[in-house]
Amino acid sequence: QVQLVESGGGLVQAADSLTLSCAVSGRNLRPYVMGWFRQVSGKEREFIGAVSWNTALTQYPGYVKERFTVSRDDVANVVYLQVEKVKPEDTALYTCAAGVYRSDWSQIDLYNYWGQGTQVTVSS
Repeated sequence: QVQLVESGGGLVQAADSLTLSCAVSGRNLRPYVMGWFRQVSGKEREFIGAVSWNTALTQYPGYVKERFTVSRDDVANVVYLQVEKVKPEDTALYTCAAGVYRSDWSQIDLYNYWGQGTQVTVSS
């Protein structure tokens, strides 16, 4: 069982930087991949990036520009999503998720544990 609690969302100004946190609890996290997704109301959930808990290697989809960075702190048990130069189109509910490793980390069905999400609203 893995529990995930996101924080760090809120109202931010365009061009600012933002760091979201996901507090992770559970036993034996080493087999897990930790992913970040975002969703705008009425649209499908979008994969932003993921990190291997064991190796800290990351994977990002091709459409994600270099503004997004996923990392993890395996001492504090936190996964981070850093967003540089936020844009109004980054406004969404951001959610972290955990699933046991397989090759393609972008697949939603890999993830069987989800947090509640944290809302990010970017003003122009």
